[in-house]
Amino acid sequence: MQAAGSIAEAGLQPGLLEACWRALVLGVVQGLTEFLPISSTAHLKVVPVMLGWGDPGVAVTAVIQLGSIAAVVAYFRRDLREVLGAMGRACRHGQWSDPSARLGVAIGLGSVPIVLAGLAIKLWVPDFDNSPLRSLTAIAVVSIVMALLLALAEALGRRRRQLVAVRPWDGILVGLAQMLALVPGVSRSGSTLTAALFDGWQRADAARFSFLLGIPAITLAGLVQLKDALEAPAAGGVIPMLVGIASAAVVSWAAIAWLLRYLQRHSTWLFVGYRLLFGLVILLGLRATVGP
Repeated sequence: MQAAGSIAEAGLQPGLLEACWRALVLGVVQGLTEFLPISSTAHLKVVPVMLGWGDPGVAVTAVIQLGSIAAVVAYFRRDLREVLGAMGRACRHGQWSDPSARLGVAIGLGSVPIVLAGLAIKLWVPDFDNSPLRSLTAIAVVSIVMALLLALAEALGRRRRQLVAVRPWDGILVGLAQMLALVPGVSRSGSTLTAALFDGWQRADAARFSFLLGIPAITLAGLVQLKDALEAPAAGGVIPMLVGIASAAVVSWAAIAWLLRYLQRHSTWLFVGYRLLFGLVILLGLRATVGP
């Protein structure tokens, strides 16, 4: 009774506390998986289902991703400032050979495919939440396929190129790979990292470009879905969504810093193994649920 009274005095209802707890967990999952090549969308679908919460839906997960955007913008603030400055100088004086200006062009061109595809889904596939592509079976199969592609890129990639040598074509190539991340299980960072490794980039530079390239797309997706997310029953209202965004921001910052350090000395085989295991565990779980 005393606990219930304390809750009432604080102006919080048990439903709100539960929604905040779920948002906190989703934010942590988002932060851990957005920038690691293991698919945040898949984990944000699988983890709440395993916990008995059900699928939070596209809108909720897209808005929680805004926390990851806040983290990546803050982490790469100097790089972004230099890119914007170089783009401004290039527009005024035609200095498009500047590496930072070329990086800005690559980010812009690379953002076009996923933005156009996302808008097409928003306009013509209004029931995307219930699409077969969001089923657990599809997520498992896609995770395994992407693990094999990442393994192939790790084995064949030359890893000679650095970010200062970025070209507009690189933005288009990696941007097309990023577009595939609209399918749960693909992983935006995983698909872009895989494409960049096939393109001959060094691992840490490939990850860095992946992070920067994701800023426009994830920001736009979160803002477009904001209204729908706040109205979704799974969101629980404004306060839980803010909790999710905040936790995603903190954990995303740590994940970015860790991955950049990790890829300077290690390969991506750890993530290949994890993605294979993730997909197989889901398939085995589904088989056990269905039965012989």
